Amino acid sequence: MNPHEEQFARSFVVPKKRDRYLTLLESKRGRAKLLDGFNHCHDLDPRYAKLLPSNQQSAASIESLLRQKGAPDTCYVMSDNGGIDGREMSLSDALTETVGMDAGTLISCVPGKLGYFESEGFEGRYILER
Repeated sequence: MNPHEEQFARSFVVPKKRDRYLTLLESKRGRAKLLDGFNHCHDLDPRYAKLLPSNQQSAASIESLLRQKGAPDTCYVMSDNGGIDGREMSLSDALTETVGMDAGTLISCVPGKLGYFESEGFEGRYILER
């Protein structure tokens, strides 16, 4: 299991769903099911997932906010978009490929500490921070 993925489940998922996420991450089939669920995810812990206001939802605004919070140049991506899933990418490229692209995606900047989550459509764009 990838440490970014494990720490996402342990740090940013509501406590009652954490074990389920960790179990799904143990297999390819389970991980695929989890990624499909990212599109309409309602399992983020609201204590650590802050919905971005509509005026801060561009890739540039999100990158600036993450950098202010200590995001490094490279991040890990977990996404229902197979073209970027499981890759380490520059933060800028990951956000360009994610924001508004209609796929549930986690961009993990610092495992279990800082990231970005976007669900499908306009359901939610969140800064994850602990």
